[in-house]
Amino acid sequence: MELTQQMPDTHIAQIARELNLTEKQVRAAALLLEEGATVPFIARYRKEATGGLDEVNIISIRDRLEQLDTLDKRREAILKSLEEQGKLTDELRGAVMSAPTLAALEDIYLPYRPKRRTRATVAQERGLEPLATLLFEQGDMDPLVEASAFIDPEKGVATAQDALAGARDIIAEWINEDAKVRDALRELFARKALIRVKAVKDKEEEGSKYTDYFDWEEPVATAPSHRVLAIRRGAAEGFLNFRVLPDEERTMAILERHFVKGAGPASQEVRLAVRDGYKRLLAPSMETETRLESKNRADAEAIRVFSQNIRNLLLTPPLGQKRVLAIDPGLRTGCKIVCLDPQGKLVHNDTIYPLEPRNRVKESEETLRNLAERFGIEAIAIGNGTGGRETEAFCKGIDFGRKIPVIVVSESGASVYSASEAAREEFPDHDLTVRGAVSIGRRLMDPLSELVKIDPKAIGVGQYQHDVDQKALRKSLDDVVSSCVNMVGVEVNTAGRQILSYVSGLSERLAAHIVAYRDENGPFPSRAELKKVPGMGAKSFEQAAGFLRIHGAKNPLDASAVHPESYEIVERMALDLDCTVPDLMTQPELRDRIILKKYVSDTIGIPTLTDIMDELAKPGRDPREPFELFAFTEGVKTLADLQTGMKLPGVVTNVTAFGAFVDIGVHQDGLVHISELADRFIRDPHSLLTVNQKVSVTVIDVDMKRHRIALSMRTNPLKPRSGKGKKPSSGGKGSNGASGGDTAGKKKPAGPSADPHTHAL
Repeated sequence: MELTQQMPDTHIAQIARELNLTEKQVRAAALLLEEGATVPFIARYRKEATGGLDEVNIISIRDRLEQLDTLDKRREAILKSLEEQGKLTDELRGAVMSAPTLAALEDIYLPYRPKRRTRATVAQERGLEPLATLLFEQGDMDPLVEASAFIDPEKGVATAQDALAGARDIIAEWINEDAKVRDALRELFARKALIRVKAVKDKEEEGSKYTDYFDWEEPVATAPSHRVLAIRRGAAEGFLNFRVLPDEERTMAILERHFVKGAGPASQEVRLAVRDGYKRLLAPSMETETRLESKNRADAEAIRVFSQNIRNLLLTPPLGQKRVLAIDPGLRTGCKIVCLDPQGKLVHNDTIYPLEPRNRVKESEETLRNLAERFGIEAIAIGNGTGGRETEAFCKGIDFGRKIPVIVVSESGASVYSASEAAREEFPDHDLTVRGAVSIGRRLMDPLSELVKIDPKAIGVGQYQHDVDQKALRKSLDDVVSSCVNMVGVEVNTAGRQILSYVSGLSERLAAHIVAYRDENGPFPSRAELKKVPGMGAKSFEQAAGFLRIHGAKNPLDASAVHPESYEIVERMALDLDCTVPDLMTQPELRDRIILKKYVSDTIGIPTLTDIMDELAKPGRDPREPFELFAFTEGVKTLADLQTGMKLPGVVTNVTAFGAFVDIGVHQDGLVHISELADRFIRDPHSLLTVNQKVSVTVIDVDMKRHRIALSMRTNPLKPRSGKGKKPSSGGKGSNGASGGDTAGKKKPAGPSADPHTHAL
């Protein structure tokens, strides 16, 4: 984004209208962004300037400014091209400058855009444009007689019919380049076009997972994100063909009303040109635009879902700094064990074989008891992969002489971290399995610090994340990760390079410099010491300092979210009360005596002062929820253990537009279809559930052949719905279908094997 102090007032006003904000707020945020301030910094420490804008508002302003900047650059390029062609008139300049969207801008430029030779340009070269003009006027004339005057075999016009055909080609291109008509058709396609899907011939068996789309039709305007992306994936894989078009006769009627002026012979020629222009030029162009627009909408929704899930996952309650024994379960190769100190440092690793086929149970029990005693283990973390439930049962059966909680942890993405450069750099002398076990243990201690090391796409909480615009996805995920990291804060003396790089104002390079400085000079004694790190300039320090924590520092404010620029205010408060800063932080009665308005200045207002008071009350508090123990139902470990009607505890692993996936401890997540989420109709599963939420579910169907589990969260899940006041589900009872309550399609996915998104996310 390239902003300037003279950014167009029209942009500021437009964004303010779109986001229902004041122009002052938008301008303040835009200028701060231009100066290099980050979104978390602006939202947290510049509330007075922006009028208290939150991160969502600031991101919206940033993204919209970038879009308008792109539009302005294209506008400039078009004006330059028109000027070079000698075709730039005041009227054309006005049209270009007032075009509200990129599509409208391109429509204006279309007649002037340099193009390859077309049927119309060939006809123009043959001198047929005067005939086209004459026909387009649709006066009282005989087209064949008029066309005879343009016969010229040397130019390729052998007959009057050849002349008329060329003239119609020219008219068809005029119609295609009419900006008003294109705008009207664009709106028609957006509102009335249907997605029509068919199977590719002779590919039906190979593409059987797309069976429910082999004859599918629904309005593009209401098609949900997951179905659009499923159809596009099926087409990309060569199993589906699809078109996006409105009713042709209705469209032709609109075009003919616009261009055909009567019923005479000339009008009949124009009518033929209109139909040709639509089928050959306008329809393909509008269809391409509509397909792209529907893809953009689907991408935006899928990215929103994925980002929301990632946020919930990153903010999973941490166990905290405990001595953890972590196990990566394995059958033939054994269970890899690591012992971690309270900072997550690897202090020991080993392998035990308590499961099939070796069954060295007694030996494994003795090993774990010894390790628990030797390292003062306070919790056991077990990966939820193959053998996870069996390993959990084994650990729970050991008498450690004291209570040690055994907690199952998601392994999703752990293998990605194990093979990463970061893992190799940290554990060059250990193999993938040891690194994976370390990751499992650290995920329990502090999920945020560990998960930031993994590409979010590998964590498995998305919906078609590999099919969406990867640049837009990366940008959104970076925003989410940065937001979570800065909201929680980072202990600078124990943090790794990966999480530090997400702190406001810190690049990967500067994060590496911080770690190197810490390794060479020891722990940072204060935030001020950070200024000595190579590359830490005044701007970087300003952006980062408030989000970095130093527990045990001489100044207790270094462990809080109070920014160093506000230390003086806190010290004045303490001086006015004749006490110390630690006194203010530990004695509520002192804080109650502070009159905030006394400390208001030109730069510090009540919002910042209120934040300071909150921090003094709970300095450096973790905003995440407290950790709670969770256990799956004993004796339920595989699909074969499940029975219809069972009520089981579970953990939400993914929330999509069509429902939620829940881990019930059988190595296969079950689906709670959107129609089974509640007794009432739920439009958006995210309004009810979040990733890692603990829920109670009922088994309503088990498909052993396809390894599908249908679950319900309704009060009486096995009782048929009355249907009264309900929107019908597309999937039926226990469906893993994806349409989630809408019935727009001609054919509906039905049954557990229905839509590919249930197993191809």
